[in-house]
Amino acid sequence: MTDFTRFKNGQRVCIAGTDIVTGQCVRPWPYLAPAECERLQILPGTILTGTFNPIPHLTGPHQEDTSHIDLHGDGACTSDQFKWALEAGLFSSIERGFEINLAVDQKHIPLDHKLGRSIITIRIKPANIELEEDAYSPGRIKLHLTDGSGRNFRYLPITDLGFYRHAMTHQKAGDLESLNSFIYKQEEVYIRIGLSRNWDQRPGYWMQVNGIYTFPNYHREIRSLRIV
Repeated sequence: MTDFTRFKNGQRVCIAGTDIVTGQCVRPWPYLAPAECERLQILPGTILTGTFNPIPHLTGPHQEDTSHIDLHGDGACTSDQFKWALEAGLFSSIERGFEINLAVDQKHIPLDHKLGRSIITIRIKPANIELEEDAYSPGRIKLHLTDGSGRNFRYLPITDLGFYRHAMTHQKAGDLESLNSFIYKQEEVYIRIGLSRNWDQRPGYWMQVNGIYTFPNYHREIRSLRIV
């Protein structure tokens, strides 16, 4: 599993991963309850087995959805295996990953843009990301990043459940800068960028940060099995 993302109501968790045979992204649907994730010990890096079948007649870019039965957690993968899973969906920039030319400050994919994926990976320099309190919603955290093309994306929402939960403890302590400092000291950062499903109030598929992964080190607290 490469993605473990949160919903505001906390009643479901969205997971996604990479098929070790095909290298394709798989998103089990329907979403899992937190208790089921705890039972299966699912975290980013967990090897998950089961029967996954593509769901027919999918619309929009969310073509990774699959039905699932007989799920089993088979322990954790190695660091090299996890990096391979991330790089299976690697693109040099967000625009290349979503096959679109974006306007300045555009952070969504229009509904009429034909696209066969809703999750990508980008690799960026640690100095090119920054966590910051949302200027428009005090108390919430957003991510700024500069991708491989040099394009800036500001105030991206973070849906990575473990990372966001850990970052909020720093935010509440007035110490968000220490987490930024930890990231800056790493050699590589892989960011999973996902697209939301269509939101009628603001039509389009909106970008969100599904995963933030640092190499060679990471905070163990970020990847613990504490759902709330």
